[in-house]
Amino acid sequence: MFIDSHCHLDFPDLAAREDEILATMAANGVAQALCISVRLEDFPRVLGLAERHANLWATVGVHPDNADCHEPDEAELVRLANHPRVVGIGETGLDYYWNKDEPEWQRTRFRTHIRAARACGKPLVVHTRNAAADTLRLMREEGAGEIGGVMHCFTESWEVAEGALEMGFHISFSGIVTFRNAKALKEVAKRVPLDRLLIETDAPYLAPVPHRGKTNEPGWVVHVAEEIARLRDEPLERIERATTDNFFRLFRHAQP
Repeated sequence: MFIDSHCHLDFPDLAAREDEILATMAANGVAQALCISVRLEDFPRVLGLAERHANLWATVGVHPDNADCHEPDEAELVRLANHPRVVGIGETGLDYYWNKDEPEWQRTRFRTHIRAARACGKPLVVHTRNAAADTLRLMREEGAGEIGGVMHCFTESWEVAEGALEMGFHISFSGIVTFRNAKALKEVAKRVPLDRLLIETDAPYLAPVPHRGKTNEPGWVVHVAEEIARLRDEPLERIERATTDNFFRLFRHAQP
């Protein structure tokens, strides 16, 4: 079975097609998916998906791009994360692409999420864009390696991957790795140790080839696995088994 380790099924493009999306997952051998929180205001919808469906799990967190939303403190994140259907903290991290002034509030928020993850014993889901050096620095300063997590939708260099791997983190690849022009990323995908590899869709974004340009969905994560298997010259079944085992080892509160 395959697992989509990162998707946003509460987003409008997907929420209206809940039953159809779950059916496509089943048809494509995608047994489970992790639904990611990006705003606490929307967390009840994310949690609701995980409560309705035994094959969906949830995280709790606030995306670094969301400046105009409720700012959680550590205690609030820990309280919400203690729900049995919540298996991780995030999506959190740093994103300087839209915030070129490198705002201090993002760094403060990221530190809060790392501390909450350590307090509740659930791993981090980390987003980084145009902020790799600061992301790794804060992870080291806050002891993120003690709880672990995943660098989601990875698009950085091998050196950044190596820094995260040294802290015990996993590396997750999205549909971007299937794009023809993602040559550097394809090389990184070849080098990540098999026992640290995860796959995701980041649905509704970043649909993989052959669905590029469409609204993405968890059932298409198999195309990410197929491309990684091709790049590494390994059987698809090996990538399938490894990424599934890695998911349950990392998100240890989730159940097969």
